[in-house]
Amino acid sequence: MFLRCFCLWQRSQVTSMFGAKDLWAKGYTGAKVKMAIFDTGIRADHPHFHNIKERTNWTNEDTLNDNLGHGTFVAGVIAGVDAECLGFAPDTEIYAFRVFTDAQVSYTSWFLDAFNYAIATNMDVLNLSIGGPDYLDLPFVEKIWEITANNIIMVSAIGNDGPLYGTLNNPADQSDVIGVGGIDYSDHIASFSSRGMSTWELPHGYGRVKPDIVAYGRDIMGSKISAGCKSLSGTSVASPVVAGVVCLLVSVIPEPDRKNILNPASMKQALVEGAAKLSGPNMYEQGAGRVDLLKSYEILKSYKPRASIFPSVLDYTVCPYTWPFCRQPLYAGAMPVIFNATILNGMGVVGYVDSPPTWHPSDEEGNLLSIHFTYSEIIWPWTGYLALHMQIKEEGAQFSGKIEGNVTLRVSSPPAHGEKDPRISICVLQLKLNVVPTPPRSKRILWDQFHNIKYPPGYIPRDSLDVRNDILDWHGDHLHTNFHIMFNMLRDAGYYVETLGSPLTCFDARQYGTLLLVDLEDEYFTEEIEKLRDDVVNTGLGLAVFSEWYNVDTMVKMRFFDDNTRSWWTPVTGGANVPALNDLLAPFGIAFGDKILNGDFSLLGEQNRYASGTDIVRFPRGGYVHSFPFLDSSESGATQNVLQASGSTKADSPILGLTVMGEGRIAVYGDSNCLDSSHMVTNCFALLRKLLDFTNEDVRDPELFSDSNKQDSPLYEPDNQLPSRRTDVNFSAFSAIVGKELICRTDTRFEIWGTKGYNLQVRGRNRRLPGYPAIDLGRGLNSTSDASNIRHPRLTVRSNKDDFLGNRYLGLFYGDEPDAPMLVGGHWLIPFVVAVTGILLLSFWRIRQKRRRRRKGTSSGRLANI
Repeated sequence: MFLRCFCLWQRSQVTSMFGAKDLWAKGYTGAKVKMAIFDTGIRADHPHFHNIKERTNWTNEDTLNDNLGHGTFVAGVIAGVDAECLGFAPDTEIYAFRVFTDAQVSYTSWFLDAFNYAIATNMDVLNLSIGGPDYLDLPFVEKIWEITANNIIMVSAIGNDGPLYGTLNNPADQSDVIGVGGIDYSDHIASFSSRGMSTWELPHGYGRVKPDIVAYGRDIMGSKISAGCKSLSGTSVASPVVAGVVCLLVSVIPEPDRKNILNPASMKQALVEGAAKLSGPNMYEQGAGRVDLLKSYEILKSYKPRASIFPSVLDYTVCPYTWPFCRQPLYAGAMPVIFNATILNGMGVVGYVDSPPTWHPSDEEGNLLSIHFTYSEIIWPWTGYLALHMQIKEEGAQFSGKIEGNVTLRVSSPPAHGEKDPRISICVLQLKLNVVPTPPRSKRILWDQFHNIKYPPGYIPRDSLDVRNDILDWHGDHLHTNFHIMFNMLRDAGYYVETLGSPLTCFDARQYGTLLLVDLEDEYFTEEIEKLRDDVVNTGLGLAVFSEWYNVDTMVKMRFFDDNTRSWWTPVTGGANVPALNDLLAPFGIAFGDKILNGDFSLLGEQNRYASGTDIVRFPRGGYVHSFPFLDSSESGATQNVLQASGSTKADSPILGLTVMGEGRIAVYGDSNCLDSSHMVTNCFALLRKLLDFTNEDVRDPELFSDSNKQDSPLYEPDNQLPSRRTDVNFSAFSAIVGKELICRTDTRFEIWGTKGYNLQVRGRNRRLPGYPAIDLGRGLNSTSDASNIRHPRLTVRSNKDDFLGNRYLGLFYGDEPDAPMLVGGHWLIPFVVAVTGILLLSFWRIRQKRRRRRKGTSSGRLANI
């Protein structure tokens, strides 16, 4: 009873704190606003709703009722009229789209048909408490574009995969959708709320700021299936909170003028410009901040169609909001610092950037900053991107201070009905940067982002096979996503860390102490292998490599059957592409094996967990190798483990090696999970610092370089015993190297854009001049990779206990999310509610569909975890 009263008090506080009652007093209650709720339906005689206009059923069942409770709860948060769990916009017209069966199953074709009906019936607002990581599911993504292009304002939950970074869910991560994160009543980001940045743009660009805004999403009251109220938490609760706010704001505009003033861009402008910035979280946690209904109301009252940039202010001196940029200043000689802003065009569904953006420094020091831009020349629907590639000029190598100024951008849209002249708007982005003198080489580290492959588009498996609830590697593997804790540690240790999103030929090794290669899945150009050898041996570049498991037999066991294509799908590679890494390291006499090792060990006075790492099978004489007794969980190691379980001693496996190679130094380690915050059991930051001491400055820790670990003879595994590449996978479909041209892209130093790199100054066929729009695939993406022709499987899990995935995959969702759907047979599946309080959000884990028309009943492959 206490919990119930506490939650009811909180629910009342939500409407009060957002100012809903103030707008009710002015007569704005959501009247004549058409709200589409895509969910599990609703009962026509439910006492909490007095304005259900239409219920439609898009499933293969002959009912319109909600027998699960999910759709009823979401509708109650938006428009419930019960005094104990009052909705935000009680007079909103509810259009309930039933897209789930009582058996908790749905198909993509049902969603697409329902979307078409929403367009045909001129919905004003649409709430989707769903999401998944596959932004390359083109039938779904393109339909979302069509929805917003038809002036329907879409609100969607950002995901329940927090506190991990790089876990934004689609469609909430789309720039034309209002993506909503969750906070608690203390204005803290909810632990379950997914964090940015978006990962569409990786590895060559940089992600956008998401979520757009945050709203209360913990212990929110809503309607039960038939009567009464209950409390739930999750970003799918926060999403209808904002959808209710949007309905109120729509009702502020007189009905005849709504479609002329309100659209997905103008509504987002009102929300983000009116939001209250929270003092603790960064922009990839809170977006613009907590939704503020009254401030957004004031903006809309006097709104005139215009374009703007979000965020409109980039002050890299303000921490923690502008993390990670506020953690590391700019300096001459560095890789470009990229920021990807969003263009919001409230003037029309189509807009144009009339001329290249312009940098206007506020004083003479501002001329030390050089900015090149990539951007959407055509803005559709309603939004585009503006990416700033920022470098300090060489004459600023000793400059220390702040650089300030504005970036301006002219946007035009065709005249509206009854107008003669195009609509024109000048967008302004305020910029303030910290600049320091160029650090010494020994303090500079270069992170290889280019050779990372993530899901989507490929079936890239998780790095730790002990983790059963997250089978895909989809967090971006970026310094500012799932390696953000490591990034902060390196900055605290005094290192400057830069990112390379182009081949290894595209950096000047003389500028860096260490090249850091972690958990990489792609191949290498021959030129990269040759250049890296020269960089290490002759230029003195340090090399630190953190590998991962790779075992073909285990990958085969991880396959799953795709109901749609009627075929089996297996991982594209292992946790890392060990055969490719072995090619890269071959000039140094180093190679990794195919064991999958697990166990605990002690090193440098710390207890460590080795989680699905691999072993070292080649290492040169005179180097230092550390071995520990582990179990081999690979398929080939199963027999050995049976013998060990019967009492024999575990065999020592080499996992760490350090050696000098010419002028440079190399350190290799067989596991990256200790650096990856996604599934980290124990961190190995102390080890990483010791390795960097060695690779950067030849500082040798006595324990790591003890005589007992020195190799009197080389480790050597014959070529025919080294891990081999898979021959049954079309790797070129997912690779940026295989079948592709070597070219330095827009994330490299301006002087080598469009070339093959240092010492390889042959112009590439795709040469683009700095300062001009470059390598834009359209659709508002700051990206240079095209996966449009890549076929993706749908996740389908068999219940056979002998299958590697088996029923264990059903644990994908957090244990405190009783309302989250789970995957069986490629369908949507929403489990029954098992508690009064819990996490509420529908989502999907989608693997992209084939681009052909599907008959009704085709499995969607969408999986829920929001």
